[in-house]
Amino acid sequence: MEEDRIIVLTDEDGNDVEFEVIVTMEVEGSEYAVMLPLDGSEEAVIFKIVVDENGNEIMETVMDDEEFEAVAAAYEDLIEEMELEDDEFEDIEVEEIKH
Repeated sequence: MEEDRIIVLTDEDGNDVEFEVIVTMEVEGSEYAVMLPLDGSEEAVIFKIVVDENGNEIMETVMDDEEFEAVAAAYEDLIEEMELEDDEFEDIEVEEIKH
């Protein structure tokens, strides 16, 4: 696991959560990150990457169901296109985060 692919996000309760960035991709003009929590979960999560007023990239939870489904489908298509031989990524399911 490459160290630069690990990021720490703070959840709504103030807890730090480590994620491995699996892939970043553009879908319908927006940038997204598919990430795997390092807590042992095998379900990936999707965040939208947005730039704040200071030019910093921040991760936003995808709240819109259509947007989430479009990104999840694009991720699944990407995995199929890559024809991964490594089972590590083939078995990862994308989980929707709800607030």
